[in-house]
Amino acid sequence: MRKLALAFTLVAGPALVVFSGAPTGATGLKIEVAGEANGTVTVDLFEDVAPNHVAQITALAEEGAYDGVVFHRVIDGFMAQTGDVEFGRLEDGDMRAAGTGGSARPDLKAEFSEEPFERGVIGMARSRDPDSANSQFFIMFAPAPHLNGQYTVVGRVTDGMDVVDAIKRGRGQNGAVIGRPDAMTKVTVTE
Repeated sequence: MRKLALAFTLVAGPALVVFSGAPTGATGLKIEVAGEANGTVTVDLFEDVAPNHVAQITALAEEGAYDGVVFHRVIDGFMAQTGDVEFGRLEDGDMRAAGTGGSARPDLKAEFSEEPFERGVIGMARSRDPDSANSQFFIMFAPAPHLNGQYTVVGRVTDGMDVVDAIKRGRGQNGAVIGRPDAMTKVTVTE
């Protein structure tokens, strides 16, 4: 299954979104990052906002599917994308396909919400089809209101944005990381 999981490819205009306040959730992630960035990123997952996406992410994390997966697309001032459990591991050697894969699990129906894409928010990457998110996700460096209501919000960084800010940046318009990208060495589900 090939995907063009580009968080910026939609030709959608800004959506009018009313922020309803921070969602609560009992589930989170602890993401160990290594490379130019080194440290731990703590995430609160919004199971009340996107229950199916959160279930998929936590299942993949519990299976160890995210361990060793790189940040393959990183656009300064926008976002850092990771989560390609099919083609996104350094040990595979060839990173040219990173960002085009997903997981063996089925793609998910969009769970759009009123949660805005602000700094630290985590959204699900997908192709042009709104119902094509699978395993890839992105962390926002800055607000991107043009994504509001267009991508599924699954959580927010609660600690470790300094680590996210240090992730090796990509080049060019698509933000492809050249050389050795930073990676999620271990992703653990927390309560």
